[in-house]
Amino acid sequence: MISKMGFVVGGIVLALVIGAAAVFFASGDPDGLDSTALIVQGQKELTQPANPDAEVDEASLPGSFEYEAPFPDYTVEGASKLTDVALMVGGIFLALVVVLGLGFGIKKIGRSDTP
Repeated sequence: MISKMGFVVGGIVLALVIGAAAVFFASGDPDGLDSTALIVQGQKELTQPANPDAEVDEASLPGSFEYEAPFPDYTVEGASKLTDVALMVGGIFLALVVVLGLGFGIKKIGRSDTP
């Protein structure tokens, strides 16, 4: 039987491996709403990758609006792959701290309510 600490450490290691590998396996081909918009605008076929020069013309879409994406194409402009990995690892640790903090806080509240 695996201990609680072993389970947590194994989960952290697994999250870090997946997070670091995701940077290198991420697709440059747009997906989701970007892909749908390119298909609607005739710049992409459903089963083919997008042309590297293809851009979504948001002015032609119904209900269009202007916005600035915080992380366009899920990258930091001018950053290297190593920086992307470091940011991913930092995000994993930040999420871990938040989740563990909430868990310990809820556990403490539960103990204080018990007579």
